[in-house]
Amino acid sequence: MRWPRRRAAVLFDLDGTLLDTAPDMARALNRVLAEEGRPPLPFPCIRPVVSHGGMALVRLGFGIGPEDPAFERLRRRFLDHYAAGLSLETRLFPGMERVLAALEAEGIPWGVVTNKPAWLTEPLLGDLGLAGRAAVVVSGDTLAVRKPDPAPILHALARVGADPAAALYVGDAERDVAAGRAAGTTTLVALFGYLGASDRPETWGADALVDAPEAILPWCGIAPARRAAPAG
Repeated sequence: MRWPRRRAAVLFDLDGTLLDTAPDMARALNRVLAEEGRPPLPFPCIRPVVSHGGMALVRLGFGIGPEDPAFERLRRRFLDHYAAGLSLETRLFPGMERVLAALEAEGIPWGVVTNKPAWLTEPLLGDLGLAGRAAVVVSGDTLAVRKPDPAPILHALARVGADPAAALYVGDAERDVAAGRAAGTTTLVALFGYLGASDRPETWGADALVDAPEAILPWCGIAPARRAAPAG
């Protein structure tokens, strides 16, 4: 296939794409479970749910939904624990630093479009030294809508002056692909992220599935470390 010569911008989802946040989020959930006298959940059970946020994790841990009177209390306690240990174990996925450095060396702006609220996103990026490197950060409460609505991606691209047709969006959830496609960007699925056993990313309509961060580089017009597998 023909690789693009150069992207106008590259945007990443946060949890499960740019950052491996699962250890810190799993620890927060298990602390709430312990406070409620329940046994901890094993990490492999929690990891695939992390991309779906705190509400999904509380639902996983306690088997209840927002209609339950206890749900909001448990969700807030989860968030309190998570905020207190936001970056204890969270790191860039292995190989992602090389991707960011390559983009920066080529003068390609990169940024984050996440459904995570700004009060968590901004300090997390700051803790990891990424806040000053990202050209744009759009959090889940930056606008009135979140992914899968394309507006956050379009907002980010407008901020950096990039044409969606020349931009790339990378995520690990079906809503990421839906948002990117609706915005008019090329979309990649990060298979190294938090996909569950029931996920079928080959059916999401992405342009490709990538099994490691380095496989993103060819889609940016940068010499690849390894190739991406075309979707489908």
